[in-house]
Amino acid sequence: RLRRPPRHAAPPPPPPFDASRAPTGRFTMIVADRTSARSIMVFNQAEDKITELDSHKIIGQSGPQCDTANFAEYIQKNMTLYELNNDMKLSTFATANFMRRQLATALRKGPYQTNILLGGYDEGAGASLYFLDLYSALTPVNFGAHGYASNFCLSIFDREYKEGMSVEEAKAVIDKCIAELHTRFLISQPNFLIKIVDKDGVRVMEA
Repeated sequence: RLRRPPRHAAPPPPPPFDASRAPTGRFTMIVADRTSARSIMVFNQAEDKITELDSHKIIGQSGPQCDTANFAEYIQKNMTLYELNNDMKLSTFATANFMRRQLATALRKGPYQTNILLGGYDEGAGASLYFLDLYSALTPVNFGAHGYASNFCLSIFDREYKEGMSVEEAKAVIDKCIAELHTRFLISQPNFLIKIVDKDGVRVMEA
């Protein structure tokens, strides 16, 4: 008799309280909540979920802290190693594809339970934003959201986003998203962190 090979259970989705959002244009702005929690327990409300990969690239992640921290550090250190070996930095496009390859390889061994928004700025190419999920799907986007926050924020992005937005206009859209979460979302997310990457590098903005 032919025996069907065992089916591997799909990795569970990231916890619902994670949220990361990003509009993009001449710059990329990534926003994430600062709550670190599991089940009914809140560990802290000052977590930085937006990692600086280098001077002009950042990633916002949602998922269990162990996987988000491990994956971000792995990508960050390998990018530094590549720069030392080749005397050049990876572009945002190359970084996105490197990350996708790592997620795809891990998917068949020990998946990283992390969803990612990668934002970067490249001289000549400008700002860009990439959407990656834990199943290694990758696509460039003008705006994106992960976690349950996407149910509240994507419609706002779709209505409010336009090409060539200023930082102030993008911040106003983010404020609407945060206000919507505070009004409609079941789970309390009191603190948010905003980081922007443009031609001058990465900077933090008050949420």
